Order: sequence, then C-alpha cells, then structure tokens
Amino acid sequence: MTSVRQRKGSRGKESQPPAEPHAQPTICCSDHPPGSSSFLGDWSWKAIIWAALGLSVSVGLGLLCCIYVATLHENDLWFSNIKEVEREISFRTECGLYYSYFKQMLQAPSVQQGLFELTNDNLTESKRTINLLQRMNIYQEVFLSVLYRFLPIQSYLEPVYFYIYTVFSLQAVYVIALYLTAWLLSGSWLAGALAGVWYILNRVDTTRVEFTISLRENWSLPFLALQVAAITCYLRPHLSALQQKVMVWLMYVTTFSFCLTWQFNQFILLVQALVIYTLDCLDFLTTTQVTTLYLTQVSGLLSVWLLQFCNSMLLGSLVLSFIMAALFVRRCQPALKTGSLLVRLAKLLLHTALVLLLTFIINYLAKTILQLRSDEHIYKFIKSKFGLGLTRDFDASLYLCEEAFGLLPLDTLERLAGTLLLHPYGLALLLLGGAMAAAALHSMKRSTGRSPEQKRGAQELFRPDVAYNLLHTLFYGLLAFSTMRMKYIWTGHMCVVAAYGVCGKEAWTLLLGTLRCNSKILLRLVRCAVPLVIISYLYYKFWPVLLEEVSELREFYDPDTVELMTWISTKTPQHAVFAGSMQLLAGIKLCTGRVLTNHPHYEDKDLRERTQQVYQVYAQRSPEEVHAILRAVGADYVVLENSICYERRHRRGCRLRDLLDLANGHIMDGEGDNDPDLVSATHPRFCEAIKSDAQAYAALFTRTFQNKTFHVYRVKKKRKKSGKSLKSEGSASR
Repeated sequence: MTSVRQRKGSRGKESQPPAEPHAQPTICCSDHPPGSSSFLGDWSWKAIIWAALGLSVSVGLGLLCCIYVATLHENDLWFSNIKEVEREISFRTECGLYYSYFKQMLQAPSVQQGLFELTNDNLTESKRTINLLQRMNIYQEVFLSVLYRFLPIQSYLEPVYFYIYTVFSLQAVYVIALYLTAWLLSGSWLAGALAGVWYILNRVDTTRVEFTISLRENWSLPFLALQVAAITCYLRPHLSALQQKVMVWLMYVTTFSFCLTWQFNQFILLVQALVIYTLDCLDFLTTTQVTTLYLTQVSGLLSVWLLQFCNSMLLGSLVLSFIMAALFVRRCQPALKTGSLLVRLAKLLLHTALVLLLTFIINYLAKTILQLRSDEHIYKFIKSKFGLGLTRDFDASLYLCEEAFGLLPLDTLERLAGTLLLHPYGLALLLLGGAMAAAALHSMKRSTGRSPEQKRGAQELFRPDVAYNLLHTLFYGLLAFSTMRMKYIWTGHMCVVAAYGVCGKEAWTLLLGTLRCNSKILLRLVRCAVPLVIISYLYYKFWPVLLEEVSELREFYDPDTVELMTWISTKTPQHAVFAGSMQLLAGIKLCTGRVLTNHPHYEDKDLRERTQQVYQVYAQRSPEEVHAILRAVGADYVVLENSICYERRHRRGCRLRDLLDLANGHIMDGEGDNDPDLVSATHPRFCEAIKSDAQAYAALFTRTFQNKTFHVYRVKKKRKKSGKSLKSEGSASR
C-alpha cells in the first residue's frame, strides 16, 4: 500500500588470579578489580578523567545512533517536504493509532479536557465508551503532549517532529545503556564503545525504529536496557549500602518505565524472573538479592496497575503468579541448598515442580476471580505454535501466519557474522557458560559436610553480574529464535556480551593460560589491542557503506491512500463510523478523526471477536449477513482493499480470506488440498461479488468512492416497515 520511490538525482566476584600491584587505569582498559573499578569506587583525578572520557564516548555514540536513524527516516520519506496527510499516513498500522492520541491531546482545549476524552473515549470503538489509559499503554503520548504544550518550542518545532525526535533520542539512551553494561562487566569503557558500534552497524537486526516510530517496543526497550545496566551494577561485589539503595531505586524506576510503555511487559518480565530463579537455584545470588529483584519487578508492575486504573490484565499476569509461587515455596524450603550433590539436584527438581504447579494454580484462580480473558489469544498462539492446540483458531492463525512471529531466519545470523559480532559472542557464550556451569557444580559439591565458614557459594566462584547477563542473553536468545519479533531484545544485549568477551579479563585469561603465555602485560595489551583492531576494521569496512546509505534519497509515494483520506475528511460526516482492516482504520483515525469499528490494539476479547466479524467482508458470506454484522457494530461505511481481497503476499492457507474460510468451515479457493470436513460456501466472496452491483448487494450497499486500491461503500439503513404493511403481511400469512 504505502511505498517510497527514488528521488530524482539521488544515489541509489570471582576466583582471582595471583595478586598483582595496583595499576593505574589506561585509556582503554583498567586492571582494577571488578568491585572497585574507577567507574564506581575510585575517585582519584586520573580515574575521574578517564571515566569522564568514557562517558563522553558513550554520549557521542548515542547521538550518532540518534542522528543516523533520524536521517534514514528523513531520507526514506522526504519527511520534511511531504504534506501533513502523507506524514500521518507514514505512521503505519498501529503506529498511527498511538500517534493519533498525541494529536488528540494537542487538539483538546485543555489538558484536563484531553484526559477526560481519553478516559471516556467513544471514537476508537463504535457503540462503546472505553478508558484508553486503562486499555492501552499511551502514557508516553500524554506526557509528550503536556510537555509540548508547556515548552516554549511551538513556534519553531512542529508537534510531529517533537514526537519523532523524542523516540529517536531514546535510541541514544539505548546505546548508552548498552555501553554502560559492557563497561560495568569488563572494567573497560572500550567494551562499551565496541558494543555501541556493533549496535549501530547491525541496525537491521537491533532496531526498526526508523520506519515503525510509534511501536511500543521503541519506547520500552531503552528502559529495559537501563534496567539491565542497573541490575548489573547492583550485583557487583563490594557495593556500599548507599550504592545498593541507589541501584534498587534505579531498578524500580526503569522497571516501572519499561512496564508503563509496552503492553507485553509481563511476558518480558516473566523471562527475566526465570533468569533470576535459575540464578537462585544455582546459588549465584544471595537470598536478599533474589528477594530484592523479585520485589522490584512486582513494585513496577503494581505501580503501572494503579496508573492504568487497576488493569486486571496485570494482576492476572503469569509473572506475578510465578514470583508469588517462587517466594512462597522458597520460604517453605529453607534447606534447599544443603545435602549431597544428588540430594540437592533432587531437591531442585522437586522445588521447581512445586513452583510451576503453584504458579499455574495461582494464575488460574486469579483469572477466574477477575474473569480475565484479555491475553488468552497469546496463549492460543503459543499452543498452536508448538502444536498443542487447534490451528484453525482465527486469532492464533493471524499471528502464526505473520513472518514476525515465525522462527528466526538464518540470514539474521549471516548478517551478524558479517559485522564480526556472532563469532566473539559465540566464543564468549562457550567459555563463560562452561565456567559458570563448573562454578555451579563446584558450589553444590562443596556444600556437603562443611561448616558455614568453609562453604563457598557459586557467587564467590563466578561473578553474579556476569552470571545474570549470561543467562539473560541465553533466555532471550531462545525467545528470539522461537519468535523473530523478539530478536530486538536479544540482539542489543548480544552486542554487550560479545564486547565483554573481547574486552573482559576472564576469556583472555583462560585462553592465554591455555597457551601458557599468560602475563599481566600481555593480558592488558591484548584487551586493548583486539577491540581497537576490531573497531578499526569495522570503520574501514562499514563507514563508506553508512555514508552511502544516508545519502540515498527517496520520497513518500502513496497517492491512493492520500486520495482516500482526503475524500473521507471532506465528503463524510465528522462522526461517521468506518469498518475495514485494523491497519487501515488506524490510519483513518489519525488522518480523519472518524469513528472506528475495530483497531490493531488486540488485547481485548470483545474487540478480537468484533474484528473477526468485521473481516467477514473478505469471507464467503451473503450480503444480508455482512450487512447485519456491519449494522450491529454501527458502521456507516466499509472500506474494502484489493490488497486483501486478492492477497498474494502470504501463501495459500495464510491469506486473510483463507483464515476466515477455515474459521467458517469453508473450502479455501485456489489450487491445493482442503481438510475433508470443510464444505463449499453457498455464497461468493463478498469483497468480489459486491463489485458486480447485483441487486442483492445494491439494495444494501452504495458505492461512494473507489480507486485502484480502495472501494468504499455506504451501509444502508433498512427502513422500518409501516404498521399497515406489517398488518397486511400478517393477514397474508394467515
């Protein structure tokens, strides 16, 4: 639908090695112990200077990323020179829906009136009044609109630029957060620089912000990266009480910000809770650390629950049930980490089984009491993805047929290898994973028959902050391989782990020790030289590519959609209700302000059912059935898209019309096999047959607009029969 065209004239705490003298920090590498590095504890002038230099580099890389994605966005659309309607159309699919609320808040007479309209909205779903602040994660749009109103920038910065520049600026925050995490892990800010460079060069696989600006993940992932940096710092040894308190507050604030800006926060936090649980079982964390991390997650979620007007979806989330179960079972098993190796393993298996069982019991009871069905489509998708449920379910199939929810393509790994990221990442995983497994096994063996003074937990054999980041990248890596859309959580952190592998002491100490050439001078030299060589190579190979990429100029080009939006704005009543595809209706809401029957925010049971009903315009249904459906949702107009009616983008069985046919029990059209229980439909496909202007269709629908892409029909209202007519009909029937 929307496309771009080439512009004319443009070019396409750990086991320590033998003690060594305290060394002064160098520009790239510091030999301070991890718990007392100049980044946190050393306040000498030299340490301050190097820390300031490192922070300056982080800000520079962050700004570079911000300018890079902003330039790509401008060059791809010629954003500064296109009309306002074209700018708004460029907010694709659900992005347009979210941006429309920012626009709505700015157009309101006052902030109070704007908030009232959002909490009592009757434009987003026809015949319904909903609280958007409860249903959707749009507090960022509210905050930005209020900020724009009160800042003295209206005269020289348009609202749309204020919005998109804020999102692009969050990419700078993201890079800085990754930079700090790599620095904290390795003790060298050069690792942070390498992580930042890798993030930018792998833009295709680390972010999609330049063309999906308003997506919730673009708002939330920078805060998740900040939270991981705060957790990494919190788990470092030898922190003072004040530093620990500061880190706990930072973890809470970043967790809260992450949860507030993305509706899928509970599922991301669930993976994180599983990481914490695994570290606890393997004795890498103390009881205090585990409890603090769990309670930080709970506090963040509950704070968002309050702000979202007690959104029941958060109370019924699996992560809250899991944390409650883990804390309760752990409290009931104080002797979990005692006994021989086999006894401990048996206890851990029993412990895990009890936690999982209690988790599902708590979650089932919570959802039953709250009558929660908002997220059941996600569980249907997961069951169908792994072959555990019906594959004809419309909602599950809608996700399964999208490439973004499929397995991670292998060409992703090829691109990551091309920037020298994949190989050090894999090597770091092997070396650190082996060391972590050995530390966990050693800790379990040493816990038998020894006094408390003789026992050494795994956290004393392998640094807890490294262990957390290692499991973090493993767990989210598995998530990314199973669902491609989740790769953006994994690939950013992948840059951190690879940079730590290149610049950290642990991997090089092991490798040099194996080669029997381990010395302090050689270790420091290698830790500085190798990352510098990698950065130099990346600069030499990819800098010309980046320059060519940012010099390629294109232009927004979608005349059919522009024509449709212009017609709706000028030729239809202000409160007209439009039915159609979720993606198109989001654009109609933004560009015209008309009322919608359905929209892309899919986290509501009733809305999902309504969407499936509205989509019957692309199924094999009679005109009377379609008309009754559209009138039931209050539609005045229905927009039919040729790109859906005659879809060729998906394979047979995944086209929208195929999903509808399967859900309706009808045989799919086109060549190919059909399940034996499917039957032939008694009516032609509605979106095709209505164009014939046959009497059965003309009596119920009137074509009011058409171009090469869209056909708009007015849904006629059935006239009520007069009393005289009803009486005569009754006499005739007798």
